[in-house]
Amino acid sequence: MSSVTRPEALVLVPGLMSDVGTWRAQIDALQSHIPIVVIDHDELDSLTAMAKNVLNHVPASFALAGHSMGGRVVLEVMRQQPQRVTHLALIDTACHAVTDAAVLAKERETRFGFLKIAQEQGLNRMARIWVQNMVHRDRLHDEELIGTIASMFARQSVATYAAQINALLNRTELFPVLKTITCPTLVLCGREDTSTPVAAHQEMMTALPNASLVIVEHCGHMSMLEQPQAVTNAMRAWLEK
Repeated sequence: MSSVTRPEALVLVPGLMSDVGTWRAQIDALQSHIPIVVIDHDELDSLTAMAKNVLNHVPASFALAGHSMGGRVVLEVMRQQPQRVTHLALIDTACHAVTDAAVLAKERETRFGFLKIAQEQGLNRMARIWVQNMVHRDRLHDEELIGTIASMFARQSVATYAAQINALLNRTELFPVLKTITCPTLVLCGREDTSTPVAAHQEMMTALPNASLVIVEHCGHMSMLEQPQAVTNAMRAWLEK
């Protein structure tokens, strides 16, 4: 890392119902080089509040990485206090609001359907259904991976899930923020991520003035867990810029 731009910490912002477990491989590999802070969203129910929570728990200067919902949170951080961020990573995420009423209604139905499953059958069961469209199809019978994701969801609460889906359903348009970001930016996604596909990351690249794109092969939406070494390698190179 450059002595001029060296961050005081690497701040990791998890996605929906995720925690430190999402980033375990990256933490193990990088913590000897830089202090690491993992953010807990708890029951915050807006992306703006989540961004403020990040800023309340980090040092003056930091590198910032967000996965999925966490990617939207870090863009909110960049809207609020970009001068504090030395490096930015957007991982398996997106930046647009939903403006089509029919699309939003369908998304609301889906998310509240998962909420009902969580309420009636528990978060572990809900996560095992949710994950079917979130990892590479070849990993659907990988119990180590699926069990890790389900256990992570089960460590949260139904109230946390309800709060976080509210934040996502009310997400704001963040594409204009991208054009203001000048720090070294990593844009990374799984090749088979159907939730936030490669095309969405390529579009973000068109607006970012100082970014690199990494597409992780044989990988879905949960890239840090599906292909931990590839993600760690990309993050290491990003932090050295």
